[in-house]
Amino acid sequence: MAMRGLMHVSKLLPATARVRVSSFWSGVETGPPDAIFGLVEAHKKDPRPNKVSLAIGAYRDDQGKPWVLPTVRKAEQRIVDKNLDKEYAGIMGYESFCKEAYKLAFGEDDNFKNNSYVTTQTVSGTGALRLAGMFLNKFYPEAKTIYLPNPSWPNHNPVFKQSGLEVKSYRHCNFQNMTFDAAGCYDDLRSIPNKSMVLFHACAHNPTGIDLSLDHWAEVSKICKEKNHLVFVDMAYQGFATGDLEKDSAGLRLLAKDGHKLVLCQSFSKNMGLYGERCGAMTFLTESESEAKAVESQIKIIIRPLYSNPPITGARIATEILTSPDLYSEWLDELKAMAGRIFEMRGKLQQGLINEGSTRDWSFIHTQIGMFCYSGMNQEQVKRLQDEYGIYMTKDGRISMVSLSSNNIGYVAKSMHEVTK
Repeated sequence: MAMRGLMHVSKLLPATARVRVSSFWSGVETGPPDAIFGLVEAHKKDPRPNKVSLAIGAYRDDQGKPWVLPTVRKAEQRIVDKNLDKEYAGIMGYESFCKEAYKLAFGEDDNFKNNSYVTTQTVSGTGALRLAGMFLNKFYPEAKTIYLPNPSWPNHNPVFKQSGLEVKSYRHCNFQNMTFDAAGCYDDLRSIPNKSMVLFHACAHNPTGIDLSLDHWAEVSKICKEKNHLVFVDMAYQGFATGDLEKDSAGLRLLAKDGHKLVLCQSFSKNMGLYGERCGAMTFLTESESEAKAVESQIKIIIRPLYSNPPITGARIATEILTSPDLYSEWLDELKAMAGRIFEMRGKLQQGLINEGSTRDWSFIHTQIGMFCYSGMNQEQVKRLQDEYGIYMTKDGRISMVSLSSNNIGYVAKSMHEVTK
């Protein structure tokens, strides 16, 4: 009776009211799938038994399974044993985590000693980038444009555009031989307006795996100082690129030592496997402690209506590992193991292509570094891999090296050879 009455009342409403109730979202257009997670969904639906997903950057063991670091499991248990509460973190996050994240990136430098910096916990690296973009859009009036390397992580573009910034690029990759385009990079950094915002990948450049040498970093630092550019560093893979925390942060530390008052975004998704915990940090290097306090106050004003405060579990795990000598030592070994497996897969993929009879020069597979390999394959070849062989990768030909294993690498090499010969 109640349902009949409801239906009866709806019939009594004016036609215009009935239309309005049923068409609130009629103007919403269906958007395109995410460039990466859309491929993950397509791979899941593919019925072929030999399908391979090389799209997403999440570490897998040699059986293709997600790997939770043993140190993370141990840290979790220690946290449980402490019987801690679940109270909110402050707006800036878990204080001890922020201090340890800074030290991991920069070491015990002068900024750490005189407090002329501000670090806030963020919703992983993506949240750090968005938060930084919003801050810079509001407080860096000299430029409303950020310059990204070409190519760069696909999500950089929408993150900064939706922060209110214009996005342009400078040269990074020499697409002829898949190496760093040093001359092009330097020329572009000199030609863009003074005080421009320029983003660099600290290590394991995504998507190319083409990193700068220390000599390259020194020249970049020199040019950016001459042009008074604001340096922005995205460091998502410290320790995950070479297996050495110091090597992977060497470029960043050189920039800091040269006096750049830079912006840093960090992620602990990769190097601690804390993907779903969304654990990251953002740091501003400033001129003084008073300047740092002013910056911190404005960061809080942005965060409070955005997400109020960040989640605590991932930050507690990271802090436990970074402050426990035994866990920290074990974690260093885990980093070396993960980086070592990726390096091994690079060698096997290159050799597999050679064994298939490919006459192309695939040596760059072994010289690139980090989670991804920029294969040089075009969109047509990538589409053939997906359609004919069930191998999924992003349109730019980026291969997630962590998704390769002893079980699929032969099939991937053979398929790549078929579409590129």
